[in-house]
Amino acid sequence: MNRYFLIRRLRGPAFLLLVGIMALLSEMHILSWGRSWPLYLILAGVLLLAERAALAGEDYPPPPYPGAPYPGTPSQNVDSNAQQAQPGSSIVPSHTNDFGSGSTGGRL
Repeated sequence: MNRYFLIRRLRGPAFLLLVGIMALLSEMHILSWGRSWPLYLILAGVLLLAERAALAGEDYPPPPYPGAPYPGTPSQNVDSNAQQAQPGSSIVPSHTNDFGSGSTGGRL
């Protein structure tokens, strides 16, 4: 089994175990619930670091930045002169006289 998936699957039980330990410490008046929030952040950080280490050990490629083209798509470096704008192919229509010059003389 992949270590990354193992760590991901242990995230929920780890937090559940921490909640149980916090409940036990709260009942013994050692640590209150209001002061235990840093422990949840520490646990989340440790689990994220472990996931990153597992991914680095498996030699997975890094995820692409948002907006990057998917692998296998044609190159975006196309000569700009080769792509001529076709009339009406843009968002704005090519003709500007949409209302016509009917009986109102172009006025509405």
